[in-house]
Amino acid sequence: MTKKYKALVLGATGLVGKALVNQLCNDERYESVTCLVRAPLQRANYHDPLDKIQAIVIDFDYLQDYQGYFSVDHVYCCLGTTIKQAGSQSAFRRVDFQFVHIAAQLTRAQRATSFVWISSVGANAKSKNFYLRVKGEVENAILSMPQLDNAAAVRPSLLLGQREENRFAENIGIRVASLLSPFMKGPLAKYRPVSAAQVAYQMIKLQVF
Repeated sequence: MTKKYKALVLGATGLVGKALVNQLCNDERYESVTCLVRAPLQRANYHDPLDKIQAIVIDFDYLQDYQGYFSVDHVYCCLGTTIKQAGSQSAFRRVDFQFVHIAAQLTRAQRATSFVWISSVGANAKSKNFYLRVKGEVENAILSMPQLDNAAAVRPSLLLGQREENRFAENIGIRVASLLSPFMKGPLAKYRPVSAAQVAYQMIKLQVF
């Protein structure tokens, strides 16, 4: 009998998170998809014909209190914000470093098979850019954790897709990058804009089956 997998998704309401949950629901290898969310899911955004989704509304400031939900096969972390959305660098770091790092720690504590999260192209703990530096720092922190052997990050460039909120600067960047995309070859290929669905697909490929 073919093994069926259980998934946990953090950040299911974001651009990649929605695409990921829909792909997991349509993936015959998965029997259940638990989503830890800040607010109830808008079910119209999700294709869940087999009722795989279980959505749990939590307070991420107390993420460690929900450790039991990490007792699954695969943990997907799509948490992330922007400095503008967060309101300050410290608030941004709280989401993009602290929450993601705690999620990895809980994955290890509950002995889930693997942990995959979203980083960023150009992530570097020594970067002068605050955003990229935080992304690099959390990569270093997670990948150096003992007894968390199957951890991997995806490093997308600008994300293509319909967001609920308007990100003016990012939209300009996407338009420019899309025009330049045909010329981004070789080492520059990683900077091409990528769809949320492609990122979600890559996250699933990185899990250990």
